[in-house]
Amino acid sequence: QVQLLELGGGLVQAGGSLRLSCAASGSIASINAMGWYRQAPGKQRELVGTITRSGTPWYSNFVKGRFTISRDNAKNTMYLQMNSLKPGDTAVYYCNAEILKSGSFSYIPTWGQGTQVTVSS
Repeated sequence: QVQLLELGGGLVQAGGSLRLSCAASGSIASINAMGWYRQAPGKQRELVGTITRSGTPWYSNFVKGRFTISRDNAKNTMYLQMNSLKPGDTAVYYCNAEILKSGSFSYIPTWGQGTQVTVSS
């Protein structure tokens, strides 16, 4: 069984920072692209950004310059450093990864359970 576990959510004041992590565990042969998504109450899930296996990030316009995505392939972990947080960043943050399970032949998109980020004004 392969799982993704997000940690690091919480309550922070506007202008503050949080760092989320997403750790993959289980019988993993390889992890391809990884990404962060978020879903605010009453809204659709939206893409925050992605990072390739080699470490090249991509960001949605609404987080450029404020959020940084990184990963540690040795630890099967991705990070989301969030600075200058705004109340509009309040959402459940999910990580997604394309994972090749040991003994498998194709990468499967896998989701974490999400972690709540609340930014107060």
